[in-house]
Amino acid sequence: MFEKYKSDNPVNKVRMSVAFAFGSVAHIWATFFGAGLIRPAPGTWGTLAGWVVFLFLEPYVSAAAWLLIIAATFVLGAWACGKTSEDLGVPDHGSIVIDEVFAIWLLLALTPATLGWQIAAFFAFRFFDIVKCPPADYFDKKMKNGFGIMFDDAIAAGYAWLVLVALQYVIG
Repeated sequence: MFEKYKSDNPVNKVRMSVAFAFGSVAHIWATFFGAGLIRPAPGTWGTLAGWVVFLFLEPYVSAAAWLLIIAATFVLGAWACGKTSEDLGVPDHGSIVIDEVFAIWLLLALTPATLGWQIAAFFAFRFFDIVKCPPADYFDKKMKNGFGIMFDDAIAAGYAWLVLVALQYVIG
């Protein structure tokens, strides 16, 4: 389950430089403007960066516009993830975090707009993104392309959303 995070994984032996991350539009988008370069736990930093951007934009963006932004982020993210993985020579490098940004935006768009629910959404998503429950594990392990990189995080967001809905039901 945690093979992706082991030090002997070839992906973890490649370091992404700042010059590489900002060397093309695809790399900038894949690293979400360099947020994926922050260590340790670049996926958590990418999720946090996505949340912060969501907080700034949310008052100005309608629900319908968020759906368009999220859909566009998925499509552009799949392209950027695929291109960046190809250019770096390793699939789904840890510095690629646009998948986390997309997923937290999707989850936050479906979550009550209070700080408590957003914190719960953040932690629920990070848990499911790390654990990779089926079928997310399939896409993470077998689909080493831009779509697979993005889609396993969509599944993690779906699991997190189900937990939040159940929690809302329980606490009223």
